[in-house]
Amino acid sequence: MTSSPKILLIEDNEDDAELTKIALRKTKRNDLVFWVKDGAEALDFLLGRGLYEAEHWREDLKLIFLDLKLPKQNGFEVLEVLKYTVHNFVIPICVLTSSNVESDIERAYQLGANSYIVKPIDFKEHLESVNKAVNFWLRYADQQNHLAAVS
Repeated sequence: MTSSPKILLIEDNEDDAELTKIALRKTKRNDLVFWVKDGAEALDFLLGRGLYEAEHWREDLKLIFLDLKLPKQNGFEVLEVLKYTVHNFVIPICVLTSSNVESDIERAYQLGANSYIVKPIDFKEHLESVNKAVNFWLRYADQQNHLAAVS
């Protein structure tokens, strides 16, 4: 039996997705990643629609990596849907994108992003950025689960 994914990677660029998966392998978490290639598929997955209607994987998600420049629905649209339609959406969303434009950063945070990482060009820096984000947010998720169990 396969365990449910803990990390959702929303990335249209296959090379960037592979780099992120390599980084996740180094954190020993690659087997817990589910990858979707556009914003519409991401929302279907997160909202349990279409092909993902019967899936319960999203219940186990602990972290989302979201690119902003996506086909069908961009990352801002994904954030907006989650912010305004899913009440109490608590899964941390880490924007992982090539844009370092200040207005993009501000908008992402306004729409509910929990962190914002500009994709480093250097492979080693990319590995380090993903590793830090995973370690921080999964530790945070574990702490929240512990607090919920105690109360």
